[in-house]
Amino acid sequence: MAWRTREQVTAVIRQRRRRTDRLAERLMAALSAACVLLVPLIAAALWLRAWPILRTRPLGDLLFSTVWRPQQGAFGFFPFIMGTLWVTAVAMVLAVPPSLLTAIYLAEYAPPRLRAVANPLIDLLAGIPSVVYGVWGVVVVVPLVGQRVGPLLHRWLGVVPLFRQDNPTGYSILAGGIVLAVMVFPIIIAVAQDVIRAVPQGLREASLALGATRWQTVRNVVLRRAWAGVMAAIMLGFSRAFGETMAVLMVVGNIPQVPRSILDAAYPLTALIANNYGEMMSIPLYDAALMGGALILLAIVLVFNVAARAVLVRWVGS
Repeated sequence: MAWRTREQVTAVIRQRRRRTDRLAERLMAALSAACVLLVPLIAAALWLRAWPILRTRPLGDLLFSTVWRPQQGAFGFFPFIMGTLWVTAVAMVLAVPPSLLTAIYLAEYAPPRLRAVANPLIDLLAGIPSVVYGVWGVVVVVPLVGQRVGPLLHRWLGVVPLFRQDNPTGYSILAGGIVLAVMVFPIIIAVAQDVIRAVPQGLREASLALGATRWQTVRNVVLRRAWAGVMAAIMLGFSRAFGETMAVLMVVGNIPQVPRSILDAAYPLTALIANNYGEMMSIPLYDAALMGGALILLAIVLVFNVAARAVLVRWVGS
């Protein structure tokens, strides 16, 4: 009788465990579905708010028109799209090489004591509010670009339109790119360093045993194995740079024009939305236009992320 009772108790315990497991599984599935559905829900909400202008204005005019005069009903997003792309491109060009070299050094060459000091400082950079970066950009970067870097680039490389200076104020794409690059550093460094250190030590030892130097091992073995993760780190940095608002808004100049030089002022989409949402709502379609700008921003980020994912899948598969 006692043995039967013990069996019954065990059966009850197992049944409760199964119920708990099923409940936990359903809860995690619901949370996962909620996270996955956030993007289409956000896109749907923006689409509904932007529908009035999408219905009354051709999409080609919105995307490729350079005229932005809300009072006259002209909403051309092309200058803002190009400003966003220019600032992000400059930031990534400035951020990716030093970030990857720093990650390689910390993962492969740095002694443990130096790594223990450097990593918390890099993490601290990621925690600084963007408005602090913006103030630093206004106080340090903008005068440096306007008084030093801009004139030097114009004097040495002014024959190239990319480096021509027609804007002596310093509020420019280059200033925004420098600030964004500093903001992107900790993301790329932290993720790339973890990916590089995750490469099995046996691969390094095998390469060194075959006579390869340390740098040849890092370049031809470690980075080749970790390349997909490194690209993912770069895409995370790109997403941070592309969607940044406050720091860029404070240093990029906010002039709605199509840039022709990295020393020109620009007006990114994020700055447009932050500066104008809640203002001039009496203008017809103005609210819908700003929501359309947010939808365009989301679509561009989605396209870049899907393209990067396709490249990663093809790279890993090959």
